[in-house]
Amino acid sequence: MNTQRLKVAIGLLLGVALGALCRAFGLPAPAPPALAGALLVVAMTLGYLGVGRWCAQREARNRPLCGGPDGSTVKAGP
Repeated sequence: MNTQRLKVAIGLLLGVALGALCRAFGLPAPAPPALAGALLVVAMTLGYLGVGRWCAQREARNRPLCGGPDGSTVKAGP
């Protein structure tokens, strides 16, 4: 099992366990009470993961303009 799947599995198990404990002890669940709020959380998570994957696959076009260890940058022209 790769690391990504393991993280997802642990996250799901932790979420289910936390929900069960809140229900068993009568505590308010740390989640939005409405379906729209829950869908918003899911949409934000999917957006976060999607942009992370998209940015990791893009070419770094501005790498030559980035500063070195001392913060100096390459001059644009003569």
